[in-house]
Amino acid sequence: MIRRPVLIGLMTIALTTLAGCGFQLRGLNQPVLGLDEVALSANVSPFSETVRRAIERTDTQIVDTADLRINLGDERISENRLTRADSGSREIELVLTAPYSVQRTSDGAYLLNQEQLDVSTTTLISTDDIYSRQELRDEAVERLRRDAAEQLIARLAALETP
Repeated sequence: MIRRPVLIGLMTIALTTLAGCGFQLRGLNQPVLGLDEVALSANVSPFSETVRRAIERTDTQIVDTADLRINLGDERISENRLTRADSGSREIELVLTAPYSVQRTSDGAYLLNQEQLDVSTTTLISTDDIYSRQELRDEAVERLRRDAAEQLIARLAALETP
């Protein structure tokens, strides 16, 4: 009778230790693009750099001579107030929109033409502290950029290429 609680306790300790040491399965939660190389045409911006890093994390090289070219437009960030309070905390919605297209470089044919990435988040911002307000907004925008890059990777992964 005492063996079962002891065994359960030892298993719990072992699993907690294993989880606490940072053990992860290799390749888990890693996006897979399925392309060896791709060309990226974009203005230099924080968003284009985030997309570049996301593509490179999928073990896809970015080279100008690739068979597929991603044409990435400039991001637009809009801010909508969700609460009407003039002081204290207020909730805002940030929306990032970025146009893109994908084309074959051999004949210039568009596989995806005039598509758009749309991601949004809401955040609670205090009007009392200007510094933290800007810091919270910057963190939310960076999170939106990562989410949009992941959305682009998912759309590219679903694309059927010859």
